[in-house]
Amino acid sequence: MAATLERLSHSQFRTKFVLSDKDRAYARTKGKAVINRHAHEMLHDRVGAAEPKNDGKQTPWRGHPVFTAQHATATCCRGCIEKWHHIPRGRALTEEETDRLANLVMAWIERDLIHHPAR
Repeated sequence: MAATLERLSHSQFRTKFVLSDKDRAYARTKGKAVINRHAHEMLHDRVGAAEPKNDGKQTPWRGHPVFTAQHATATCCRGCIEKWHHIPRGRALTEEETDRLANLVMAWIERDLIHHPAR
């Protein structure tokens, strides 16, 4: 996890993402378990299929902490997942792969929350 986050930190595009104050408040209010469930559900539903609907455009830029984290961690579409995580397109994500990507999303969210403490 740490190695992947380190690798992503060298991408100018990926490093520009931070959670909004609203998303941070939402994540803190809902708690880790709920956000983790959302991460698993969103990854499964939006990028988990072999050929996701609207692939490359299916993940909104904002509106939920997981969406922002998906862009920051290159888990937003199958093209980014293939490029950064070496999981080929054209087949559904396994449960293990979904878990690994969700754990990465959660690690990124947790790091953002630590770097931006509640006021």
